[in-house]
Amino acid sequence: MTFRRREFIITSQRMSTLTYDNVDIPRPPKDQGVFMSRSTRIVGALAVAAMALTACGGSGDGASAPSSAATGAVKVGLITKTETNPFFVKMKEGAEKAAKAQGAELMTAAGKFDGDNAGQITAIENMVAAGVKGILITPSDSKAIVPAIKKARDAGVLVIALDSPTEPQDATDALFATDNFKAGELIGQYAKATMAGKPAKIATLDLAPGVAVGQLRHDGFLKGYGIAEGDPSIVCSQDTGGDQAKGQTAMENCLQKAPDINVVYTINEPAALGAYTALKAKGREKDVLIVSVDGGCTGTKAVQSGQIAATSQQYPLKMAEQGVQATIDYAKGGSKPSGYTDTGVTLITDKAATGVDGKDTAFGLANCWG
Repeated sequence: MTFRRREFIITSQRMSTLTYDNVDIPRPPKDQGVFMSRSTRIVGALAVAAMALTACGGSGDGASAPSSAATGAVKVGLITKTETNPFFVKMKEGAEKAAKAQGAELMTAAGKFDGDNAGQITAIENMVAAGVKGILITPSDSKAIVPAIKKARDAGVLVIALDSPTEPQDATDALFATDNFKAGELIGQYAKATMAGKPAKIATLDLAPGVAVGQLRHDGFLKGYGIAEGDPSIVCSQDTGGDQAKGQTAMENCLQKAPDINVVYTINEPAALGAYTALKAKGREKDVLIVSVDGGCTGTKAVQSGQIAATSQQYPLKMAEQGVQATIDYAKGGSKPSGYTDTGVTLITDKAATGVDGKDTAFGLANCWG
């Protein structure tokens, strides 16, 4: 059995938990007063090394353990927005699966909350210091993260954005993501076909100002429905942050403003389920068409039950698998990935609409996440 060196990075900044070789390594918060002197770290490291060699049956002959470079293992980092969202849980599973299959070492980190740019910056810095060959990241703040990404790239680290592009998009070497504009366009086309010429009173339950993913889905929906921003058929627009409770509140507000709403576009399925709750409370759940984006298992089941009419399914596991593979290929002498790689999107509905391609919920459930 070989002893593999563990690298612990202590900084004065807060950082998210890192996982290295499937071992979680949280840094104690500074305000807890947990500090390690240089001598303490050296003593601790020697003690850990001795214990590990004993456990592995080391002979004590002083032979050094092989490093990841010596064994040929490639270090890959994955940084997600959070570690609790089912979308990112599935993304992590995909990265772990791909790394294990290729004999690579995976380090993972996540923000404490969606929007935790500082946590993602710290994770980038620590992964670069640990010697990763590439970092896969779903940026929480598409603009504010760019300087940290530039430093990593300047240090020779490949950086690939997953799911969400940076601003500008070429701040990363490559982007592996759903075509979010197409995802919105599909449900816009579906809603238009389903309404079959009936005058629409549309509510858009959006994400938040300035977030690229939300804007792309919103714009795609309008394109698919064949209308422009400011069209009189759009009777209410509210931001939800992609949250179910906020989605419910937004729908309640829209119903007060325009009680005759009959089409609801939602940024994601939690917002869609919040909208459904508000509509049901008013006895409107049967006569309002709700469309959404994501294709998670909960959302797909909501399509199956009729709470949501249709959703555009995306594939986070595929994004991560392809990102890890591209990083390993590059590290082993392959070409550097560049530009945008579309990881696919599929309309999911059990009520087909003429002229709009899609799959039923049996397919959706077989390919969902979360």
